[in-house]
Amino acid sequence: MKKKFAYGATLLGLTALMITATALATMASGVTSTPYASGTVGDLDVKTKTDSWKLGISTKGESQVVVSENRVAPGGNFGWHSHPGPSIVVVKSGVSTFYSGDDPNCTPQVHPAGTAYVDPGGSVHIARNEGTEDLVVVVTRIIPAGAPQRIDEPNPGNCPF
Repeated sequence: MKKKFAYGATLLGLTALMITATALATMASGVTSTPYASGTVGDLDVKTKTDSWKLGISTKGESQVVVSENRVAPGGNFGWHSHPGPSIVVVKSGVSTFYSGDDPNCTPQVHPAGTAYVDPGGSVHIARNEGTEDLVVVVTRIIPAGAPQRIDEPNPGNCPF
């Protein structure tokens, strides 16, 4: 009888936690996404070097590579979220203003058209269009196969928005 009660209480607690997490999650606003392509690849061990440049990518296990274009209307944002792997973001037009959830000063990282930045994955963040024209970004993600591309997160409370 005690085991059944403990099991029921645990199940009830987990259900409440899931409902609370869902309720606290911040959703995207003013964003439309267009998937370009997605494919899977096995273990990666890539190393490239020239005279003054080098690159290394290493994975263990199957990965999914996903490419998409995201359009964000002026005043729109992606909502607070994280990713299970890195995202390479190319700003095609507009300005992406990126905030880290662990930055107590809520310092904006401003990325105008023609620049790129990397979200390493595993960290809570938000990107916003604080400009007057559409923000368009092309994103390439490398994530574990079968994992969600995006994980909605609650507002960490470090920014005034």
